[in-house]
Amino acid sequence: MKKIAQFEKVSFPNFVESYLKFSKDTPLPIIQKIYDDIILPKRATVGSAGYDFHMIDAATIKSGETLLIPTGVRCKMEPGWVLKIYPRSSLGFKYRIQLDNTVGIIDSDYYYSDNEGHIFIKITCDAKEEKEVLLKKGMGFAQGIFLEYGITYDDDTTEVRNGGFGSTNKQ
Repeated sequence: MKKIAQFEKVSFPNFVESYLKFSKDTPLPIIQKIYDDIILPKRATVGSAGYDFHMIDAATIKSGETLLIPTGVRCKMEPGWVLKIYPRSSLGFKYRIQLDNTVGIIDSDYYYSDNEGHIFIKITCDAKEEKEVLLKKGMGFAQGIFLEYGITYDDDTTEVRNGGFGSTNKQ
C-alpha cells in the first residue's frame, strides 16, 4: 500500500473559532483541553480501509436533527488523491446517521485553503422513529477512505483553491 497522506491538527486559533460555532460560550481553558485531546484519524485494524474520525466532545443528536462537527483535523495528501468521508457503518445501520452531503470530498489542495483545510463533518439523524443518539467524546462517528483518481487527457484546469466549502466554480 502507498503512503500518501498525513493527518494533522489545525492551529489552535482556527479550532477555537470553529468550536465556538459547535458549542457557544465555552471557556477558552475547556476548548484548550478539547483541542489537546483531539484524536487524529486512524484505522482500527490492518484490514480497515477507513480512517475513523472521532468526536471532539460529547453531543446528542435526535431524529430529524443536524449537527455540524469541527474535527480539528486537516489532511496533507499527495496530488492525484482524494479523501472521501462516510458515516461509520454501525451508526448508519442502527440510527440512520447520514452525512448531509452524502459523501464528503476532501481534495488534495483543500489543505492549503484559508481555513487550513479544517475538515468539518455535518451529520443528520434520519431515523423514521424517535431515536436519540449519544455520540461520546472520542467515539468514531465517520470514516475517511483515500482513493486515487485520474483526469482526462484534455484537462487544462489552472485554477487554484482559495477557500473552503463551495469555493470552486463560484459565479
